[in-house]
Amino acid sequence: MNQTHFDKMKNGNGFIAALDQSGGSTPKALAGYGVTEDQYSNEEEMFDLVHQMRTRIITSPAFDADKILGAILFEQTMDREIEGKYTGDYLSEKGIVPFLKIDKGLADVENGVQLMKPIHDLDETLRRANERGMFGTKMRSVVHEPNEANIQEVVEQQFEIGKKIIDAGLVPIIEPEVDINSSDKEQCEEILKAELKKHLDQLGSDEYVMLKLTIPSKANLYKDLADHPNVVRVVALSGGYTRDEANEKLKDHENLIASFSRALASELNVNQSEEEFNNTLQEAVDSIYDASVNKN
Repeated sequence: MNQTHFDKMKNGNGFIAALDQSGGSTPKALAGYGVTEDQYSNEEEMFDLVHQMRTRIITSPAFDADKILGAILFEQTMDREIEGKYTGDYLSEKGIVPFLKIDKGLADVENGVQLMKPIHDLDETLRRANERGMFGTKMRSVVHEPNEANIQEVVEQQFEIGKKIIDAGLVPIIEPEVDINSSDKEQCEEILKAELKKHLDQLGSDEYVMLKLTIPSKANLYKDLADHPNVVRVVALSGGYTRDEANEKLKDHENLIASFSRALASELNVNQSEEEFNNTLQEAVDSIYDASVNKN
């Protein structure tokens, strides 16, 4: 484990940028950036364009380590270069901690939850993540309904894989998202919190995880999870909220910082001048930073 990265994630002020759209979500990310599907003819061209978008974000002066603690990358982004350096190395030299999204997407909804699809190449992916200088990983499940047994299954799957990630010398970001549109969102979150606490208590003293969770309905619901000795940091996903909505909700929660994707990049456009692009990104970074460090 990189101790400098650990200390920054544990104690730094700022937030994590999620730049990890992949597979089926890439066309949507490009469309939001102003690149339509008729501008590429195959998957290779599509991923070239999304890497250009991410390179523009990461190399922007607005994408600065004073306010951005870390960045979550898609596997292809990890394997590509920015200004002659692998993306993780470029970020590290910029003072930003690199993470890798490792999940292969979600299974269909069953009994009110979506488990992760199997990660058949996990060992090889973790080997390459270490080789490419990643500090940690991220993997996502989703909870839609307050079914205790099935929420337990979600958390068990996350921690089972999380232990393998820890054994590989990396820090897993455990992400059991609660659907913001769930009619029983608050109940889902109470059950989820209890399950997370149970599994955290079973970790060894030198086993560390991060948690990426939907901004809860109840203020400071996850504060004691953030204070748990095995938790490096608790971060929040925007989950479909607009940036303004997510920022406002985030301010009600101590020890909870942002890890936003769409809410970070939603106003960026391929046709913006460099000045317009950098100013737009700076405005987003400043507002998310403020919500992460300045609480009501």
